[in-house]
Amino acid sequence: MNTKYIFITGGVVSGLGKGITASSLGRLLKNRGYRVINQKFDPYINVDPGTMSPYEHGEVFVTEDGAETDLDLGHYERFTDVNLNRNCSVSSGQIYQSVLNKERRGDYLGKTVQVIPHVTNEIKEKIYSFDGQTDIVITELGGTIGDIEGLAFVESIRQVGLEKKPEDVVYIHVTLLPYISGSCELKSKPTQHSVKELQSFGIKPDILVCRSERDIPKEIREKLALFCNVRPENVIPNLTAENLYAVPLMLEKQGLATAVCKHLQLENIEPKNQEWETMIEDIKNMQGQVRIALVGKYMQLQDSYLSVAESLRHGGFANHVNVDIAFIDSETITPDNVKYVLQEYDGILVPGGFGNRGIDGKITAIQYARENNIPFLGICLGMQMAVVEFARHVLGLTDANSAEFSETTKNPVIHIMETQKSVTKKGGTMRLGSYPCKIKKDSLAYKIYETEDISERHRHRFEYNNDYKEKLEQAGLICSGISPDGTLVEIVENIHHPFFIAGQFHPEFKSRPDRPAPLFKAFIKAAKEIK
Repeated sequence: MNTKYIFITGGVVSGLGKGITASSLGRLLKNRGYRVINQKFDPYINVDPGTMSPYEHGEVFVTEDGAETDLDLGHYERFTDVNLNRNCSVSSGQIYQSVLNKERRGDYLGKTVQVIPHVTNEIKEKIYSFDGQTDIVITELGGTIGDIEGLAFVESIRQVGLEKKPEDVVYIHVTLLPYISGSCELKSKPTQHSVKELQSFGIKPDILVCRSERDIPKEIREKLALFCNVRPENVIPNLTAENLYAVPLMLEKQGLATAVCKHLQLENIEPKNQEWETMIEDIKNMQGQVRIALVGKYMQLQDSYLSVAESLRHGGFANHVNVDIAFIDSETITPDNVKYVLQEYDGILVPGGFGNRGIDGKITAIQYARENNIPFLGICLGMQMAVVEFARHVLGLTDANSAEFSETTKNPVIHIMETQKSVTKKGGTMRLGSYPCKIKKDSLAYKIYETEDISERHRHRFEYNNDYKEKLEQAGLICSGISPDGTLVEIVENIHHPFFIAGQFHPEFKSRPDRPAPLFKAFIKAAKEIK
């Protein structure tokens, strides 16, 4: 069949859950037997979010092929269980960079380079890049309709609607229905104005997904249909679900996937949601709770650790236990208060990050976990700080540090990767994407993964310094996961601790609600057993 295209735009305000809508729709269409791929357009001029502070857009999600992308790609992968690639994350910066490179090479044969057609053609190339590789492409436009920086993307998807058959393209507009408590009313006027704005750019939405905290009465849906020029059955309520992963089934019940299938003239309209329904039912019936302390440095925006938090919950699903996550600012932890801050938790996780702010608190938290036999999981920087902590307090190398934080330390147990020494540009130059790892038998890592060969995603410049390997291993911090060529340490674990393990990679990027990352599953199991 011809590749079908679904475009999801947002109106009224940002943060309405376009990403969850796109992810949920991808799952529902996949459950109908179709090959689906999700794509995100971000209007910012940055080439990618890799150089942004987590406070700007939350975490940076890394794909298998090493693209640094928006966190919505994490939602897409977790819901659809499809490994995405760099063509799935497109920014204005990427588009303009490509256009200007072509102009410098003379590819435009002396033409005046303009937004239309040159920029819009570049955007459409990204959309059409999946032709023949998948059945359905779901493209989400970041931002809100009317944002000046997103107009080229809006124009591009309008052109796709003209270039493809009407039954091959569907436009979905996600809007807000605010509730006015004074008059006890849901108001439709913001949605009407948003649709009018979208129509002014030449796009008529086929389906409205209306975000609301309250049930949407039939008369409001009929009013929206009339004033926004859509069919009443295509006005889809999007209420707050009790669980993030319950959204697909909620939207299924409201008829979103059926409306999309009818518009795209897809044959498989009947869903096969049984496995997803079983998972949601199991989540509802979980018993007990474990408390996990997530000790990080970007606590003003919890989306900075979105995939880590979701992976902890996935680990809870697998162990039939609720996971209560406490986001603890590492800058608030000191040797004097660490016991009072962390003693109530069943497990301690130290995630990735960059820069020396809050590092002392992370090291103190790791020391507390090690000395008190509390299950510990370190990720990327968390792994590096576990090595620093062990070197300082077990080997007695009191000045041990990472070369990232101290150029004068005599004991750089973490140092910069050889391949990074000649790097001068920050963007997209780290060790990024999926790399293989060999796991030693008779190790905790092997018990967790149940195989010698794994592959995990990375995002770092610094690494374990092999000059200290012999001393560290003799003292009990063994290297249980190493790159196939034997040069890079990927996993360390403390053999004198019931559960103390850390990886240089980011296992959270491959975790799924129905297939948790092994490290998170094992970590929650250990935390559950310690209670």
